[in-house]
Amino acid sequence: MNIKSLLLGSAAALAAVSGAQAADAIVAAEPEPMEYVRVCDAFGTGYFYIPGTETCLKIGGFIRFQTSFGENEVNGRQGWGPAGTSDWDAFSRAYISFDAKSDTEYGTLTGFFAAEFNADNDTDAGDSRIDVDEAYIQLGGLKAGFFYSWWDEGLNGETDSIGNNTEFNSIAYLYDGGSFQAGIAIDELEGLSTKPNGIGVQGIVSASLGGVSFDLLGGYDSEFEEGAIRALLSADLGPGVFQVAGIWASDPNAYWAASEWSVAASYRWNATDKLAITPGVQYWGSLQDSLTSFGNDDMWRAGLTVDYKITEGLATRVSVQYEDADNADDQVLGFVRLQRDF
Repeated sequence: MNIKSLLLGSAAALAAVSGAQAADAIVAAEPEPMEYVRVCDAFGTGYFYIPGTETCLKIGGFIRFQTSFGENEVNGRQGWGPAGTSDWDAFSRAYISFDAKSDTEYGTLTGFFAAEFNADNDTDAGDSRIDVDEAYIQLGGLKAGFFYSWWDEGLNGETDSIGNNTEFNSIAYLYDGGSFQAGIAIDELEGLSTKPNGIGVQGIVSASLGGVSFDLLGGYDSEFEEGAIRALLSADLGPGVFQVAGIWASDPNAYWAASEWSVAASYRWNATDKLAITPGVQYWGSLQDSLTSFGNDDMWRAGLTVDYKITEGLATRVSVQYEDADNADDQVLGFVRLQRDF
């Protein structure tokens, strides 16, 4: 037997043995197909389908660092706790929101939840606080839950204050006709005074044409049996937006208690794509002097707000306000803010 025949015989034997082993080999099961997250563009950017459903979810929020200043930090720990003894205060805030939407035969069904996580120094009373910012269900124009009311809308900048309490547990309906809207809301007012079983009623009508929009808002407080009305006009003007508002109240109530009347105005000048400068002014006539009545003192405030977009998702805001009230020291107050949105 020559070498060539020997090599051919060995190759045939190896092939036979390999075939027998392949016949006995264990075949791995095919992996289950994976359902990847799909983009949902039916409700705007940022939504994705929750796997296995036709519900679209959007997660958003921001991280904020802010230093406020003013006499004895008059803002009072950014809305909670007593005013401090220092003329400045730094704090941080994390905000996160979940917005779930789906189409139904009755319109868009929405479930929205947002929370704030606030952090101050550990040595301070109320050094940190978790707060439910909003939690509501909406179907078409019907909305129920805890959410910001129409009184929360303000002017551009940080000079104005044109709403008193702006968040309630409410049931509201808004008819949206595009350029015309009309709505009504029923608010729970329990806890805003010592009176029991209080409810509030809000009504709003608004219209827009081109770069001009106008809304007229009214609120009635059954606890105090008093009401307030507010008009707000916004118009595109040159390289910015001009806004003016006026308020009147019969006496202090849940919706407006700062003064008998007030007027405010601002102009947001969009200097560049990244920089906006907003001067503003407001005057309060007949400031509140007790829980149920207005007095004779007046107050005015003028200020400037500067917004600068550092890069995509990161911006800073600086606010400086001068305030002068009758029978009180005038003061300078404001804040410097750095915020990362996502």
